[in-house]
Amino acid sequence: MTPDTPDRLLRVDLSTRTVESVPVPEAWLRRYVGGKGLGARYLYEELEAGVDPLGPSNALLFMLGPLSGRLPGESRYAAVTKSPLTGGFLDSYAGGSFPDALVGALGPNAGLLVTGQADEPVRVVVEDGAATVEPTDAWGEDTIETAAAHPDAAVACIGPAGEREVAYATIASDEGDHHAGRGGAGAVMGSKRLKAVVARGEPPALEDERLTALREAFAERYRDDETGRWLRASETVESVDFANEVGALSTRGWADGRFEDADAIGVGAVRERATGRENESADADTDDPGGFRVETDEGDYVPRGAASMSLGAGLGINEFDAVAQLGQTCDRLGVDLISAGSAVAWTIKAADAALLERSLDFGDPDGARRLLEEIAARETPLGDALADGVDAAAERFGGDDLVPTVKAMALPAYDPRGAQSMALAYATSDRGACHRRARPIEREVFDGEWSPDRTAETVVAEQDRRSILWCLIVDDFVGEAFDDLGAAWLDAVGLEPLGDLATVGERVWNLTRLFNVREGVTRSDDVLPSPLREPLESGPNAGEAVDRERFEATLDRYYRKRGWGPDGRPTRATVERLDLAEAVDNDSLLASSTSSVPEE
Repeated sequence: MTPDTPDRLLRVDLSTRTVESVPVPEAWLRRYVGGKGLGARYLYEELEAGVDPLGPSNALLFMLGPLSGRLPGESRYAAVTKSPLTGGFLDSYAGGSFPDALVGALGPNAGLLVTGQADEPVRVVVEDGAATVEPTDAWGEDTIETAAAHPDAAVACIGPAGEREVAYATIASDEGDHHAGRGGAGAVMGSKRLKAVVARGEPPALEDERLTALREAFAERYRDDETGRWLRASETVESVDFANEVGALSTRGWADGRFEDADAIGVGAVRERATGRENESADADTDDPGGFRVETDEGDYVPRGAASMSLGAGLGINEFDAVAQLGQTCDRLGVDLISAGSAVAWTIKAADAALLERSLDFGDPDGARRLLEEIAARETPLGDALADGVDAAAERFGGDDLVPTVKAMALPAYDPRGAQSMALAYATSDRGACHRRARPIEREVFDGEWSPDRTAETVVAEQDRRSILWCLIVDDFVGEAFDDLGAAWLDAVGLEPLGDLATVGERVWNLTRLFNVREGVTRSDDVLPSPLREPLESGPNAGEAVDRERFEATLDRYYRKRGWGPDGRPTRATVERLDLAEAVDNDSLLASSTSSVPEE
């Protein structure tokens, strides 16, 4: 490795307020590279099975990759922890100014590992390769107020939802413009009484000629790449239009696959309202300009596609200003807007089914906003139940078949009844229902229905690819143009992985599976949610449902391609092939054989 490649880890114990920089084992760097992989290895090492995600023994890591601050596109960091929502492995990512500042602030450290629990609200200040734990008076402030109090630094913080340990609370940065959103990393911060991580630093100047040449060549390639052109033109808000066109846009609590008023909340509406782009100095012809900025009654806002999908179509709300206001409410409170949209949709359907005494309808943004504030404050029995997730509310009130979840995580708004490969992608995601681990919908809708074998093969390949890109922590969209998975970049910084990068991605995916198996995850958790077995009411896929037998056959093939047993546990042969034997501390985590299901 080059001398400036981070090879240490900054450990912070909030209980004792001690800080220590420790070397990362070289073998771990070669096996897991950084980011997701290295964070997963530390989490697996630090935690015993059954640790309370909201207890002092849980660990929360803020991880960078070996190329952080050097790659084109938006820098990101990974928040890695045990999820209070799912009880399993969680890695969540956010961009903006905070990751760049963290690169400079951490110096020789590849990340920050936080354990323990403070006896009062604190912040951790990272600067010059060191950290301090300081008291803070920001407890009770929202994410915008907390960040604004640190004009000289970049801040990753929680809002009221994180303070009250809402199970899908986010970690917000850039005054709420960016969030490590899914799975509740913000609740873990709240349980530790950690209000904010404050980073003061600048990424190192790119002086190495080889890295400079790589960056210039790749930036040019990305500008010409289909994904790069799409992102500059539309950012993620065009996802609304795409999903609606193919009949896979979850609408009114998963009843329909097409929203008749999608134009009012889609990319056209956002462009019409935009006052500029997120990265104001960026040249849209040459760089990533970021999201669209719009002005609302509550101030500046950057709408993302998920807001219009989950808080717009998902709740039957057809006014852009109303959707933007709901998105801002989620950002300010520090709550995952996908989970929040599902919580509101579940409430509407539960009330319709007479499970609740609540007056709330689809198309009611004011009622939705009031409910979101109840959830963040846990101020009513319903809000308190929903703060622990839809599954927790259903256990208390009934209605476990109203909106779909996997491993307690609400599904994003891409409906598998419009592209059935997404059912497998959601079911096998290592952090619960997630469209970022694999998104085969983008191809299946143009090819027609795939066979179980093709579906399994595609999902496995996409999961492994994204797994290694998240070890490098490459911007999700920039990573689409990485034809060598980043091998040339790692070679330039002198990091030689153990095996090719595709194998590293597969190794890390199996490590997170082993973590989840140790926490009790079985085949029964890789589930097809019951609402998806009901046919869509309208749209191009009206009458379509996900067939359970076909899903189970596809899951069999997925396990076989993974080298897992029919119960979803990796086999000893797979663990040894991937050089994971050093991590496995209990043979009972492993299957005895692979599935007997034949290939197609």
